[in-house]
Amino acid sequence: MRLIIFIKQDYQNIYNPLSFFSFTMAVYSHSKLSTFEKCPLKYKYKYIDKKKADIEQTIESHLGKVVHDTLELIYTQAQNQKVVTIEEIISYYSENWQKNYFEDILIVKEGLTEKDYFNMGVEFLVSYHNEHHPFKDGTIECEKRIWINLDEAGEYKLIGFIDRLVYNFETNEYEVHDYKTANSLPTQEKIDNDRQLALYAIAIKNLFGYDKEVVLVWHYLAHNKKIESRRTNEELEQLKEDTLNLIKDIESTETFPHNKSILCNWCEFRPSCGAWKNERQKDLDIWGD
Repeated sequence: MRLIIFIKQDYQNIYNPLSFFSFTMAVYSHSKLSTFEKCPLKYKYKYIDKKKADIEQTIESHLGKVVHDTLELIYTQAQNQKVVTIEEIISYYSENWQKNYFEDILIVKEGLTEKDYFNMGVEFLVSYHNEHHPFKDGTIECEKRIWINLDEAGEYKLIGFIDRLVYNFETNEYEVHDYKTANSLPTQEKIDNDRQLALYAIAIKNLFGYDKEVVLVWHYLAHNKKIESRRTNEELEQLKEDTLNLIKDIESTETFPHNKSILCNWCEFRPSCGAWKNERQKDLDIWGD
């Protein structure tokens, strides 16, 4: 029997998904699938063992959340015919930064401090404000929850949250917007093969019709750059099939090896991860000497 797994931790307390679906359905998300692809052991810790995280939060995730929340405020207010000023934006950002920050937050990059990351967020928001003010672009909804049936029987479902859904009246197209606070800037080829927003496009077409055009839009705030991509209906059908096959591979997996990489530096399970046991023992030996 498959149990529902609710993925987006920020929304765990909004409702109980078990009240919506039967116990025979499996619910996944892009982040859950991506975790398995990057490190099967982390997947096991997080989704099978339900292991308590050793590290509560990184400074990057804190920055991302506070910036996302601030952008949501901007567009929610715009939908209510109120245009927030840059002073109000920074005030809201600062208040939420302080309210949700704690001293033990993990900062991996040497030479950078909390103040550096805080100032990054300010720069992101000021640049975004200057580029998009007064924020009247046909926004329909922020943090829109979507569900996708990956198979005809409805046994496998995927949940996601769209940062911002827009209907562009000039082009008669729907737009799925996503904000990124990372310093990296992907190539167009990588964007054109991105799974997450393409899956969201399936949900939007399910809602409004497969004859509708959906534009996928990424905002790389550190570079003040917008990147767009599109998918054909044929590509989206292939994506559903590929995603379902990946899920079946996950469910048939019996061993979950670790995959050591640079991403381990930000992993919430690293302090107790077996893959780093030797490194921790070396540190203990050094201190013991």
